[in-house]
Amino acid sequence: MRLIYFPAWLLVTVSLSACASIQSAGDIAQGRQALFEGNNQAALGYFQAAAQVDPNYLYGTDLQEGTLSFLGRAQYLNGDYTRARSTLEKALAQHKDDNVARLYLGLTLARQGETQKSLQDIDAGMEGIYDFLDYTSSFVKDWDPGRDIRSAIERDRAMIASGKIDWPALIADGEWIAMKIEQEPDLRKKPTV
Repeated sequence: MRLIYFPAWLLVTVSLSACASIQSAGDIAQGRQALFEGNNQAALGYFQAAAQVDPNYLYGTDLQEGTLSFLGRAQYLNGDYTRARSTLEKALAQHKDDNVARLYLGLTLARQGETQKSLQDIDAGMEGIYDFLDYTSSFVKDWDPGRDIRSAIERDRAMIASGKIDWPALIADGEWIAMKIEQEPDLRKKPTV
């Protein structure tokens, strides 16, 4: 009799887990779209919903990003730097190689006035994004095809290395780089006419 209940319990557990992943994926997809449209408040709502369902969910195939990474970015873009910092730190504790989360953590620290500490995360995030694009574009030619993202990273990392930081420019570039890398997987899927 026990054997009959075990498979049923296992089936329910697997089904609930799959439903949670589907729910999180849908919320993240809608949140990303809201970000692309500049509707950061709506994006925040979607990412909060995804984090409530499954804070450990990873979105994407080539560029994998965690639910908390998206939530932290939306908090940042809505000006809630205290929450963004906490959430992004948790995201990096889960997925230390999430370079977009690292870049946003650096931007958050800069916005909070911790400029020296922020440079490490901004630089490391940009370096990781650059390396990812360089590696990926070596076998998938339509990732950053004009090298716009990598060129911006090269300029910003040279500025950081020089020690002559134009903070408004670095923050604006960092936000641009983060949004552009986020859009890359979607640009690859669109057919060219």
